[in-house]
Amino acid sequence: MWTYFAEWLQFAVRWVHVVTAIAWIGSSFYFIALDLGLRRPHGAPLVGVGGEAWQVHGGGFYHIQKYMVAPPHMPEDLTWFKWESYATWLSGAALLFLVYYLGADLYLIDPARADLPAWGATLIGIAGLALGWVVYDAICKSPLGKNDSTLLGIVFVYVVAASFVFSQLFSGRGAMLHTGAMIATIMTANVAMLIIPNQKIVVADLKAGRSPDPRLGAAAKQRSLHNNYLTLPVIFLMLSNHYPLAFATEWNWAIAGLVLLIGAVVRHFFNTKHKTGQHLWWCWAVAGVLFVLVITLSGAPGWRASTADVASSTNSSLDFPADPQLALARSPLFVEAESIVQSRCSMCHARKPLWPGIGHAPKAVLLENGRDIVLNASLIERQAVRSHSMPPGNITGLEPEERLTLSRWLESGSGRYRP
Repeated sequence: MWTYFAEWLQFAVRWVHVVTAIAWIGSSFYFIALDLGLRRPHGAPLVGVGGEAWQVHGGGFYHIQKYMVAPPHMPEDLTWFKWESYATWLSGAALLFLVYYLGADLYLIDPARADLPAWGATLIGIAGLALGWVVYDAICKSPLGKNDSTLLGIVFVYVVAASFVFSQLFSGRGAMLHTGAMIATIMTANVAMLIIPNQKIVVADLKAGRSPDPRLGAAAKQRSLHNNYLTLPVIFLMLSNHYPLAFATEWNWAIAGLVLLIGAVVRHFFNTKHKTGQHLWWCWAVAGVLFVLVITLSGAPGWRASTADVASSTNSSLDFPADPQLALARSPLFVEAESIVQSRCSMCHARKPLWPGIGHAPKAVLLENGRDIVLNASLIERQAVRSHSMPPGNITGLEPEERLTLSRWLESGSGRYRP
């Protein structure tokens, strides 16, 4: 039942993660657009008001005014925007744990890159996320943080370097996901560790009758702008695990860097439009050229020995890292199960797929030989036994009796089945 429960638990957590991310991204984009679109107040503005905006939505009109530091009197019903960010990160961390850390052997570890134990890969992943924030925060608080262009350039180099390190330690899917998770951690930590604390200090100063330090607001605005420019790359990196062309290449770290640049120029277009009304169409041309480079890199040869050659030469049923996998490989039903999978699934899930229109194995799941099949047994159970999502539309004609055989073979790996 664990497979059944785990699948639904992942689905539920992913649902929460997507919903909270929509809320966070929506509020972030809205407030950046609002801030950039503020205009000088007409008439006699209130003391401290630096800009205002009139907006229409839902059948009503809204008059919004921004105080450059804070209003003379703090209202009681002040709304804080923070839980959208916190809930997105918490649900994302839970999903990372459920999918990549509990399933490290399947999703995170690539023995051809680094033959790590599951616990070691997990600790490296967690340490990488934490270190990402520590280094980023230190850079922002250093003298380099006074120049936004220099700061963003250094942060860009650091993120690409971290992505390269991840790509040498983890599977392609795990490397891209951890690069995105590191950026997401930076974004949420910006909210939790600087933006909200600075705002609380301002509120406390106002209530105590002190004049708030304007530098607190400036620092919070800087981090908020960083979050705005990082949002689009994070979405790409989180989606990349569904597309082997993005992650199953030795150049995935370079693709991550190009996506950072694409996100920056696209946000620059919209931010400039909101602030000045100008349409910098060259931004889209630059984004298009960069995306062509992404596409080119996704199919470019790497510098490692072909993983296909390594995997094809290793087909020993005795070479498995876990006892359940040994049981599956030694099962009297294995030969029949292997034949079923190879006849119904391997034309797509191969190192060089034979099915027309498929250039890479879907989700980079390989089912070409006995070792592949045993290592991906849990996925076979989810996709072809517990559910009938594979083959898609049952296009290869996987029979009910064959699914039953696969089920019995999978049970043999846990000791529940006795032929």
